[in-house]
Amino acid sequence: MGGKGTGSLYGTLELLILKGLEIHGPMHGVGVADHIASGSSGLFQVEEGSLYPALHRLQGKGHVTWEWMKTDEGKRAKYYQITPTGRRAMNRQLEGWVSRTQAMLTLLEVGMEEVR
Repeated sequence: MGGKGTGSLYGTLELLILKGLEIHGPMHGVGVADHIASGSSGLFQVEEGSLYPALHRLQGKGHVTWEWMKTDEGKRAKYYQITPTGRRAMNRQLEGWVSRTQAMLTLLEVGMEEVR
């Protein structure tokens, strides 16, 4: 992720991948990247150099599995799917992320009062 004018999602890419797979079911790598880009209105672009290592880490943890399937264009591609272990890990990560974000928003709001 990153690149020209894009936002950074350092530390959250695996969470976004798992959530996308939970919502949309099995997807190939390009589909995962497209989901993140379209879901963020193009703000976050996932590059192959970040996406595939993240998918391999998730596979190594047992959070995703994959199988060869054909794309809509008839090409063979790995389709990734979230596992029950991955779903539990995603829910834990999501709870932590929401808690940290709420705390950050509270702190920023306090800081905004000083700016006003």
